[in-house]
Parts: sequence; structure tokens; C-alpha cells
Amino acid sequence: MTRLKTYLPHAISAVAALVFLDSLRFKFTNAPETQVIFGKLNAWAASFGAEGLFAQTGLFSQYVIGSAELVASALLLAGIHPALRRFQAVGALVAFGVMSGAVNFHLWTPLGIDPNNDGGGLFFMACTVWATSILLIFIRRKELAAIGQGLVSTFLPGRAPAGQTGEPPITHHASA
Repeated sequence: MTRLKTYLPHAISAVAALVFLDSLRFKFTNAPETQVIFGKLNAWAASFGAEGLFAQTGLFSQYVIGSAELVASALLLAGIHPALRRFQAVGALVAFGVMSGAVNFHLWTPLGIDPNNDGGGLFFMACTVWATSILLIFIRRKELAAIGQGLVSTFLPGRAPAGQTGEPPITHHASA
């Protein structure tokens, strides 16, 4: 069981990173499959006045999404090293964000589950990475909590839990 707890997060990270890294060849080379997907999304966005949102220079272009996937992959793989374990947790959050968008766009837009006539393979891989990122977030929840506490104490020093600022906790005494 100890080995499973040790190696499962790394296997999950490797699977998610490999899926992301494999997809980059399509996104970064402007492959026809990518043109179809982002073209459909851009046409859908144009239908409510947001034309260009998914275009090649848009806020959610294939290059922006691909870059987020590359960052997630790097963090997931770097987090395999024990000293960089927190990177794996952050990579899982990035992967969750990217794949939440992907899964929802497949389900709720004209993109559909099988935009490239691949039998839904692309959608299945998005769901796989989405599910594994949720699992990894759960596994790395302590690391994420530590990151969150560090951010709170950095940006909101007065809100750090008692005992974590180096100052004694404030106690209130009832006056008689």
C-alpha cells in the first residue's frame, strides 16, 4: 500500500502530462484537426458577439491553451522530484482548469463529443485528464493547503492563523 501511495501520483502525473504533450503537436502546428475544433468554437463565440475569442490570436486560442497544457505538463513532471512535490499539485490545478473548459466546451457547445470523427477519442482523453487531475488534487491536498496558507500569510499577513506570524495569539479578557 505504501508503494501505491508513493507511485500513484507520479503515474497519474505522467499520464496527464503525456496526453497534454501529445496534443501539442496538433495545437502548435495548426493541424487541420485543431483548425476544425477552434474554428467551430470561434463560430459559436461569434454567434453571441465574441468573434475572435478562439481564433489564432484570441484569448482562448490553440496557442494559449497549448501553452497552458505545456506549463501543466512541466509542473506535473517536475513534481515527481521529492523537493518539487508542490509543483505537481499546482500542475494538477492547471490541468483541472484547462480540462474543465475542454470537457464543458465538448458538452455544451456545437463542438460536440466527436468533432473530428475519431469516435470521441479526443473527448475521452479530455475526460481522462480531467478525472486524473481531480484525483491528483485530492492526493496533493496538503501541499495545496500549504501553498494557500503561504499565499494568505504573504498577501494578507493580518489574516494568518494564530501562531503562524511569529507573534503570540491575541486573547481577550472580560473586564470585571
